[in-house]
Amino acid sequence: MIFKITAMETTPLRLLRLKTTPSALFLSPPKLHRPQKALAFPNLRLNDAVKRTPFALSHSSFSPNPNPFKFTASVSQSPFPIINSSLNYSLHSQNDAGFRWSRASRSGVDGNVGLLGPGKPEVAVVLLGWLGGQSKHLKRYVEWYNSRGVDAVTFVVDVKEVLWFDLGHRVEKRVTELAHEVASWVEGGGERWLVFHTFSNTGWFVYGALLEIWEDKPDLIEKIRGCVVDSGAGAPFDPKVWAAGFSTAILKKRSSLAKPAVETKELNASGGAASLSKVQEEEPPAIETMLLMVLEKLFSFILKLPDVDKRLTKVVSVLSTNPPHCPQLYLYSTGDKVVPHQSIESFITEQRKIGRAVKSFNFGTSPHVDHYRTFPNIYSQELNYFLEECLATTVKQT
Repeated sequence: MIFKITAMETTPLRLLRLKTTPSALFLSPPKLHRPQKALAFPNLRLNDAVKRTPFALSHSSFSPNPNPFKFTASVSQSPFPIINSSLNYSLHSQNDAGFRWSRASRSGVDGNVGLLGPGKPEVAVVLLGWLGGQSKHLKRYVEWYNSRGVDAVTFVVDVKEVLWFDLGHRVEKRVTELAHEVASWVEGGGERWLVFHTFSNTGWFVYGALLEIWEDKPDLIEKIRGCVVDSGAGAPFDPKVWAAGFSTAILKKRSSLAKPAVETKELNASGGAASLSKVQEEEPPAIETMLLMVLEKLFSFILKLPDVDKRLTKVVSVLSTNPPHCPQLYLYSTGDKVVPHQSIESFITEQRKIGRAVKSFNFGTSPHVDHYRTFPNIYSQELNYFLEECLATTVKQT
């Protein structure tokens, strides 16, 4: 079964209108009338080859069309609108690939010049958002890093880019362009370091795809000084997790999966909520139940496709068996209804077994990718401790 999604039909109820033959969506090109004016996207290359990401749901070579991104939505409906002219272009910039730079003030904050002080390496954080997230949703994280003298670049993935006519190939090209952009920044002069901050499994997958693209650039990988994983790195092959992620992205605030499982109370510094083992659950609305059921069946089929399984396995392998030798911080909660906390804790254990320095914090009751909003003080404290520690460690090593 497939979704018949148009620019005018995006409500959850209409998403349940189904057609037959799932292979028609994932194994063969869609039969579409060529629009009079197609949206033009650059043919992006890195080392004369475009690496594939787990978001491409079928083989990219099936279409001879050099521009597979011809869809009916107008430019004004793009999830990555042109930056408003009222913004300060010296501090903010966004390009056609949809990622956006936010430069920290070089004059410093409160008399300080960045986390490392004057004359030290520049640091940039790459914020990789959750499925369905927008740049504005990452604003509070950008401001947090910028206030500490760290530049930030944000990258988000819209649901339509994955379940759209091009079957995720636009995401592939955007990830490749992001890899080229970040590499250019690191190699642009002077000593520059990277920190990654990923959200949900989607951001985590993009991180893995970037590492795969850079596999022949060990000097660049060494510039990665830390990785923060927020609500991700759990059950990457589970159709239920994929279904929950897409359902939450489609329904947004109407999704019961995006709501806290129990009444949230402020945590103390010792993280007492980490001992929470059971959470209260409410029955989701009927339409959400139907959507979850359809999506689970759909992904049960998709994840078994040879090409999808090969791509996903490769990216997860990079993340699980050969991640950069830098500290890792996992921020998650027992109350997460999208990515099971047990699977995240299992991944943390495996990372420690292969000798990686891993820290983690369980927020207990906060919803998926909502830990900072729910517990801002504790989140900021844990993030600040981690950032200071991993950057201080690298300073001693240099």
